[in-house]
Amino acid sequence: MDTLSARWARLLPFTTVVGPDDDRPRPTALLFHGCGGLRGHLPMYAAAAKAAGWRAVIVDSYAPRGWSRQFAMATVCTGLLLRGHERAGDILATIQGVSQRPDVDGAKLVLAGWSHGGWGIMEAMSADRSGPSLGVADPGAVSLDGVQATYLAYPYVGIAALNRMRPWKHCPKTLAVISAKDHLTTVRNAERVHAMVRNCGTDIETWIADGTHSFDEPMTALPMRYDPDLTQEAIRRFVALLEDTAVAPPVG
Repeated sequence: MDTLSARWARLLPFTTVVGPDDDRPRPTALLFHGCGGLRGHLPMYAAAAKAAGWRAVIVDSYAPRGWSRQFAMATVCTGLLLRGHERAGDILATIQGVSQRPDVDGAKLVLAGWSHGGWGIMEAMSADRSGPSLGVADPGAVSLDGVQATYLAYPYVGIAALNRMRPWKHCPKTLAVISAKDHLTTVRNAERVHAMVRNCGTDIETWIADGTHSFDEPMTALPMRYDPDLTQEAIRRFVALLEDTAVAPPVG
């Protein structure tokens, strides 16, 4: 079982940092892809964060494991491998590793997860980290105090997410995107889960987007359908969350 430091050492070569061309400590968003792996929409969100004066860190959870998109679709997307609680180890390791960068303000972090990535974030926020868990030996070795907000894009809260109703232990401000036509969950179930999170005292906003699961991912894979207008609105709301969370230093 990896330590957080060992997990970060595996992830780091496959991590992309986007942001203003300077060395100033900036608030930073950590971006975690869905079960299909890295796709074209995460760079769009990272570019929007950069324009707002933030850094964005895009984490590939599959390349370090030697997994192709086809392999992940057949195993992760079907729930056979790397369920949300295991993915949470990548999230904790990224928090620890990125917070040590001199160009990152580790006290001003936003976690952003799409589908499976959102599931992992929710597991990281709710887990008992007093002993080995979440696929790592020392999950409690990193503080979550710097995590000021989360952006959950149609997070997986279906039947395999066994801990979806487990109260969060760390409760940052949250924007949860619910897809009205999501084939993996009902709006009612998603709202019930997010209402539970709200009970821990966090400021949680839900937006019901009139689209399918992964509506912001350019593709043609029914029942999922790309919606460019909803995508622009989702990016706008993502940036608004960043700007409501922390004021970034001026660019240039």
